[in-house]
Amino acid sequence: MNFWCSQVNPNPSFASIFMARILSLTSQSHPPKPSFHPILNSISEQSTSRRAFVSVSTLSSLIALVQPPYLIAQTSSSSKTILSGITSTKSWFRFFGDGFAIRVPPDFEDIMEPEDYNAGLSLYGDKAKPKTFAARFATPDGSEVLSVVIRPSNQLKITFLEAKDVSDLGTLKEAKKIFVPGGTDLYSARAIKIKEDEGYRTYYFYEFGNDDQHAALVAAVNSGKTIIAGVIAPQSKWVDDGVKLRSAAVSLTVL
Repeated sequence: MNFWCSQVNPNPSFASIFMARILSLTSQSHPPKPSFHPILNSISEQSTSRRAFVSVSTLSSLIALVQPPYLIAQTSSSSKTILSGITSTKSWFRFFGDGFAIRVPPDFEDIMEPEDYNAGLSLYGDKAKPKTFAARFATPDGSEVLSVVIRPSNQLKITFLEAKDVSDLGTLKEAKKIFVPGGTDLYSARAIKIKEDEGYRTYYFYEFGNDDQHAALVAAVNSGKTIIAGVIAPQSKWVDDGVKLRSAAVSLTVL
């Protein structure tokens, strides 16, 4: 069942395009070469005119909410922009997936299909079918969705060495071509570093939308795999639930 088209969103064209973009990351082997023009390491802009999503980026895995002393936001302005737009998620259910964890808003339900749980398993030597989603949750009416996908990093950008950090896919602005669809308004983007035992891990945050829909995602890399967590909801829902949705996305932690 195509959950996006049948339940999640009253705008099937947007939902179909969004899903097409997510699925395209599974088979993408020769992505366009990024621009090598000098860039800033952060973006806070409204890009391109208001058009429909031509191809909507992966809902991806955002960083876990951590104490401010361990969070370094590489932005052209104060990190208050993103910190003031999230709330504590410590009381929320924490879902543990394959190499990641994410907080789930109290009113969200698990909407993974049975075949999604069985994907990734091989029987009698058959080639395993890759999972479409690593995790998926939604409100009862299906209008607000939280998803996590995991893809080999070399499917997103060809690299000679195994990607160990999302910065290996390019700078924040260069990686925008991978994660954010053309024809959308980019509301905010941040490169955020989280302190870990062996140093810092970088997470890329993007928030974007069009006249009807609003999405936010975070992407991180671990051992050659890109983990992408994100949320999508109608613009009308974002007015009241934006902080909650953004916080859910930003709660992603790479384990």
